[in-house]
Amino acid sequence: MSILVNKNTNVLVQGITGKEGSFHAQKCLEYGTKIIAGVTPFKGKTLFNGSVPVYNTIKEAKKEYRIDATMIFIPAGFAAAGIIEAVEAEIPLIVCITEGIPVIDMLNVKAALNCSKSIMIGPNCPGIITADECKIGIMPGFIHKKGSVGVLSRSGTLTYEAVNQLTKAGLGETTCIGIGGDPIIGSPFITFLKRFEEDPETKAVVMIGEIGGTAEEEASEFIKNNMKKPVIGFIAGKTAPAGKRMGHAGAIISGGKGTASEKLKTMEKNGIRIADNPSVIAETAKKALNL
Repeated sequence: MSILVNKNTNVLVQGITGKEGSFHAQKCLEYGTKIIAGVTPFKGKTLFNGSVPVYNTIKEAKKEYRIDATMIFIPAGFAAAGIIEAVEAEIPLIVCITEGIPVIDMLNVKAALNCSKSIMIGPNCPGIITADECKIGIMPGFIHKKGSVGVLSRSGTLTYEAVNQLTKAGLGETTCIGIGGDPIIGSPFITFLKRFEEDPETKAVVMIGEIGGTAEEEASEFIKNNMKKPVIGFIAGKTAPAGKRMGHAGAIISGGKGTASEKLKTMEKNGIRIADNPSVIAETAKKALNL
């Protein structure tokens, strides 16, 4: 089992003819992802890779195909319009890889999402992957192996580190999601934690957070009240000084809030098993599962 995507997920790629879009769409196809169409304005009635039809709009593509998810590689200045087009087309899952979308644009996106049933991953994220079935994003597919641990992360790089450890430890993964590190993202940890709790094949969840914001604290309250499965937590940025952005746009301690120590204290209080450093994530997961 998995959450959100599997081998039967029909995927659209917005920006499929651009440099990044074409490169990663090809890698997703090679992984086995069912990319059924692409969208690039003014490139309609062409083919990507000789087999994937390209349309001018999502509306045109929807006339021909059932679309379960869209992967977005639109440049930052135009990405919000592309996301809103996907929301208005009622695509269930929107995965936006684009980095650098202006915050004011994301406010408009958030308003559109709040009036819809769409789930959005990103922006500024590696995407989502169900091991050996479907990859929607930029993560290295070869490190993933089907298993029993769900992975949620604000950090792309640490997502790969956690997955590599889980694979080498023999635990493997069900679904892995990089939710994005910007101040405003499509969906928070809680959206995906609910689904991992309901998934019978997911036996534990690794949640990787960063300094800045309150997403981890909110997630830990949800975990305390609603989850029976063990959750392993790690927070990046323990040594970051206040007012200094570290890595992602959202990883900044502001007004004395969003520190690693505050987050870890709340997470531990709510029953999350803390990995003291990124090198022991899989080890901590094995202990949580009594393995």
